[in-house]
Amino acid sequence: MSAIRRAVTGTWDRFAASDPGLLRLMAGLRTVGAILLTLIVLALLHTGVTLMVAGAMTAMVSTFAIRENEVRGQAITLALGLPVALAAMSLGALLHAKVIAGDLFFLALIFGAVYSRRFGDRGTALGLVGFQVYFVSLFVRATVPALPQLALTLAVAFACSAVVRFTVVPETPQRTLARLRAAFRARLAQLVDTHLALMDAEPGQLDDVLDDLRRDTARLHEAALMIQGRLEEGTPDEATAGLLQRRVADAEIAAERLGMLLLNARSAERADTLTLHLPHAPVPATTSVLETGGDVHTRLRRDLEALNLLVARRAPDDRGTALAHVRNRLLGYRDEDKLPPASPAVQDAFRGIGEAARAVLGLRLALDGPQDESDDSPATTRSREEFDAEDLAIVGAGAGDEGEPEDDRTGLQRPTTRAAFQVAVGSALAIVGGEFLSSQRWYWAVLTCWVVFLNTSSTGEILVKGYRRLVGTVFGVVAGVGLAGLVGNHTWTAFALVLVCIFGMFFTAPLSYALMSFFVTAMLGLLYTVLDTYSLSVLVLRIEETALGAACGIIAAMLVLPVHTDRRTDEHLDTVLVRLREVVAAAVEQLSGGPAVDLLGLARELDTALDELRASTRPLTHPITPLRGRRQTAQYLVALLETCAYHARSLAATAELVPFSRTVAADPRLALAGKRIGRNLDLIAARVRDEPAEGEVEGGASIAAMLEASDSPALRSGTVTFRVLRHLQRLDENVVGIARPLDVPVAGRNTGPRA
Repeated sequence: MSAIRRAVTGTWDRFAASDPGLLRLMAGLRTVGAILLTLIVLALLHTGVTLMVAGAMTAMVSTFAIRENEVRGQAITLALGLPVALAAMSLGALLHAKVIAGDLFFLALIFGAVYSRRFGDRGTALGLVGFQVYFVSLFVRATVPALPQLALTLAVAFACSAVVRFTVVPETPQRTLARLRAAFRARLAQLVDTHLALMDAEPGQLDDVLDDLRRDTARLHEAALMIQGRLEEGTPDEATAGLLQRRVADAEIAAERLGMLLLNARSAERADTLTLHLPHAPVPATTSVLETGGDVHTRLRRDLEALNLLVARRAPDDRGTALAHVRNRLLGYRDEDKLPPASPAVQDAFRGIGEAARAVLGLRLALDGPQDESDDSPATTRSREEFDAEDLAIVGAGAGDEGEPEDDRTGLQRPTTRAAFQVAVGSALAIVGGEFLSSQRWYWAVLTCWVVFLNTSSTGEILVKGYRRLVGTVFGVVAGVGLAGLVGNHTWTAFALVLVCIFGMFFTAPLSYALMSFFVTAMLGLLYTVLDTYSLSVLVLRIEETALGAACGIIAAMLVLPVHTDRRTDEHLDTVLVRLREVVAAAVEQLSGGPAVDLLGLARELDTALDELRASTRPLTHPITPLRGRRQTAQYLVALLETCAYHARSLAATAELVPFSRTVAADPRLALAGKRIGRNLDLIAARVRDEPAEGEVEGGASIAAMLEASDSPALRSGTVTFRVLRHLQRLDENVVGIARPLDVPVAGRNTGPRA
């Protein structure tokens, strides 16, 4: 039984790691539950099939449209959504026979629905409800005589959505945060497993293991960002939020650094941190310093397995002294006299395990609360005292989050206003073109034009999204033909398969837009079967209308107030450079003895800006892009910036230890080491903004020279000052690397053409 229990637990942990916070699972279950309950209630009321389809689609819309975190906000938006839905359905029925008036109103509704995004989550939800319910009225061909029954159907759908949302599958910020914390722990354990694979990999297997290491590191970072995004609502106060943010950041940084140190330990030369962030980066040559099967290899592997045990075990399962013994041994590597005799690179790997064990201890204290201290070693006691001092400092300072800055753009410069005009023009083209293809189902082209603008901000993103929707639709038509043939006249079987498709749609939406479009189209084939309007020509028309709608959206994005991908990526690149400079400058100042600031908050802003840059460059890095050179340049720049962000996070985490750590002390000499990096970042940012800037990006050996000052005990390998200087050196090298493809002059070097 214990083996079965472990297998089930392991499988569940892997699933939880693949779906952080179970957000996709909960979204799918909540939507399917709302639809199923709506169908049951409508069936008990003996409503017709058409009304049941309208109710199912409305329940789906009223569930997925609401994205607010707070339960009270969800309830208010849901209550406001019902009158909006009733108004949209009524106008759809009234304008059913008035083609021109109906089309003009539809365009006005589309403009208003997109413009309402400027009012936050509630405005976005109400606009989405209005548009989608009007679309439902077109799909079921609503008429004025049927309005009373349709109004009752809408009320039932909204009521069922509320019941499922608030009672059957409740979603609160506290529960979501708790699941995200469990997912972070599971992803951390997966990353340590990959560290073990890195230890054992043969030279020919190293490429695949490094791909796994990059993926698992990125997934851990993703989980950390998701936790940070839920801290404000999911914790009782700012102090608790700040404490949890700190512990998660510590664990993430320690795990990422451990991977780099292990790679160095098995490399002939020190590996570049870019290896962890650039796909297909050169793999460092391996060496026999960490010979597989040797005593050092065996000990290091045993300690990695012990670290994995510390990550996976939760506080209620901690019985006996075995776990305490393991923790004490690993934390002992923070002391120089506990390190095994080995090369400096291998000793650094053991130090990395000690720092990772410390981070895991802090994470366990933050997540599971106080634990038994009776078996603590002096090293463990010292770590706990450091955590207590940090906790007092965090509680005294509070989180200090002042919220997101407001967008000061006005008029047509505001993204929501620009998108509203673009969607309205694209939809007008889709209506005209759709009428030529089919006077009955022209609205599919309008729907496609609408959705390609959702969550996109540049012409390139719209092009890629339209392409993915078309690909998913084509394969969905094939699936729809097969499912329709299997279902035949079995209505409830069709509804059951519709629920499966809806669950698949919401579960896969964040992963693949093409896969989501596949499930949508397969579902439509089943709905047409239920409505007795199915034919192969209808599904082929679906492909044609989808292609037309995507083309209309792309044309509108290119001609109406266009935002080119280059411009969008330059804006995000400038933001990342500014945030990077802020983090590095503040961290170096604090490490030099300056005043304490919210460094983790600054690092979080850098991570958010980097995620936005990564999203904006996806059209440039997509496999279908014909510009291969720009694709490689974009990948290289993003990898360099990810590497810089890693070093900046590490500097910030180290700097925050200065006020209360026994091992980290301020060093005024570090102030000089950070000045050149800040000046270089200013020059690069000015070039990205096309502003005049005098001077050249400077590279050189000034920081590296400090690393070689071995006459000072504070600068020996393994000391905190040495580690800080190593991070600054890597930052310096990567910033110079960023300058070259952007055509920023580099002192003493030739630059290549700008990407």
